[in-house]
Amino acid sequence: MATAPKPFFAGVAGAMVYAAATVGSSWVLGRVVDRVITPRFESGRVATGTVVAGAAAIVAVGVAKAAGIVCRRVGATIAKYRAEATLQRRVVLQYQALPTAWHQSQRTGELLAHAGADAEASTEVMAPLPYTTGVIALLIITAVWLLVTDLFLALVGLLLIPGLIVLNLLYQRRVEVPARHAQDLTGAVSAVAHESFDGALVVKALGAEDMQAATFEAAATELRDARVHVASLQAGFNALLDGLPSVATIAVLVIGAWRVDAGAISPGTLVAFVNLLTLLVWPLRLIGYVLADLSRTVAGFDRIEHVLNEPLPPPHPKPAHLPAGPLDLHVEGVGFEYEQGAPVLEDVTFSIRAGTTVALVGPTGSGKSTLLLLLGRLMEPTQGAVRLGGVDLDAVADDDFRAAVALAFQEPFLFGTTIRDNVLLGRSASDDDVRAALALARLTEFDSATVVGERGATMSGGQRQRLALVRALVGRPRLLLLDDATSAVDPSTEAAILNGLSDGLGTTTTIMVATRPATIALADEVLYVEEGRVVARGSHDDLLRRVPGYARLVRAYEQGKAA
Repeated sequence: MATAPKPFFAGVAGAMVYAAATVGSSWVLGRVVDRVITPRFESGRVATGTVVAGAAAIVAVGVAKAAGIVCRRVGATIAKYRAEATLQRRVVLQYQALPTAWHQSQRTGELLAHAGADAEASTEVMAPLPYTTGVIALLIITAVWLLVTDLFLALVGLLLIPGLIVLNLLYQRRVEVPARHAQDLTGAVSAVAHESFDGALVVKALGAEDMQAATFEAAATELRDARVHVASLQAGFNALLDGLPSVATIAVLVIGAWRVDAGAISPGTLVAFVNLLTLLVWPLRLIGYVLADLSRTVAGFDRIEHVLNEPLPPPHPKPAHLPAGPLDLHVEGVGFEYEQGAPVLEDVTFSIRAGTTVALVGPTGSGKSTLLLLLGRLMEPTQGAVRLGGVDLDAVADDDFRAAVALAFQEPFLFGTTIRDNVLLGRSASDDDVRAALALARLTEFDSATVVGERGATMSGGQRQRLALVRALVGRPRLLLLDDATSAVDPSTEAAILNGLSDGLGTTTTIMVATRPATIALADEVLYVEEGRVVARGSHDDLLRRVPGYARLVRAYEQGKAA
């Protein structure tokens, strides 16, 4: 409502016109019966003007009713889809603002469900909501008319309305929990489906189709059963909702015939009342539909609200700016743990001079990639401090940090668009800057307008890594973090890339996770990491001589390459 007040209130206004026109159509029909049809039976004659006036009144009320319907539907539809788009935008912006650690604990299918099915469910009730306000107005107008016209007929109508309200409330209470359960299962099915599609190559390669199909079937069956249960409740409710107005209509006919015979009301009034009750059946059913949607809406919004209420990292109270020129890096006593009591990094301390290329080397699971995530400010250390150019890393202004620091990962993510769009991702850079970055990464075999396909499907693994490297290089960063970002590139091309970086970005401080001895040898210095600690540092040759663990690891790398 708050996202589209004008269309919403236009829809409400249209619903009010519809309500007034609905009662008006029954009133006009009653007058036509009394002044046109009854006189024709009694005297055999009716004035032409009276017939024309009756017909004109029926047409006028019909036009007003149609105008109200159009206004209500257009306004409600616009309000509904604007609200849905706004909610989806808020969810996506929240996703982007939440820390990496939060994303690592979520299933992608659940995230898709929040931005899709849950957002749709959260706004589902907005489409019929203006109509519901019109129905309430219709009930009030009807009740007033009944009370003014005849107390006995009013008694039937006034018993019908509370009965329908009680029936709706009982239904709402009974369907709320099953509807919420069904909405939760929607997210679970989305998660399983996403994993099946995303891991299609693994599933096929290992012949796990039956296992994955069985997993999906189990989740889909549970969702089906939950939705069938909700539909069963709704079907029983709709039957009662249809039957109650029919019983009321019979009561009105019986009591109305008695009142006509007693001369208390005219036949036209009775016809008007019966017609109005007939017209009320659908609007009253709509209240049930709104209540049915309300359960799904509440369930969907509760799931979204859980995401929107996730605490965001607090901004630094006094953002600082990085100094101009090359940047040195100081890491002091840094520790990090994904789970409390299970440290991944402990007391990591080192300094890197500006413009230096440093290789991070260590066994699998020693914390190398986690350290790069901390340096790239994608995660926050649980203890210690990092200073870049003499400024605390967490205090660096966002714009300064993004302009100065770039990361490239071993498993790059590419979007299904052009090379240029993948490189820039909304940033501004000239064509010359893009070409220069492509040349540095030795990716000149593609035109920047080439579409790479979803996740870079049209490129090899090495080409995807080089394109991700171009993305990091195009802004000419002053701190470059490479997490084994050239592991899929052949050694000669990798050497050419790293030498090119040294020549083209000579003042850039580079930290790279490396596993190839030839790559390690190109670094100015090596930091050797074991069990979350930096246990040695020095040149490649120096560490080979004096650190047995480093020497064994490098020999293992060499044997792996030979194999």
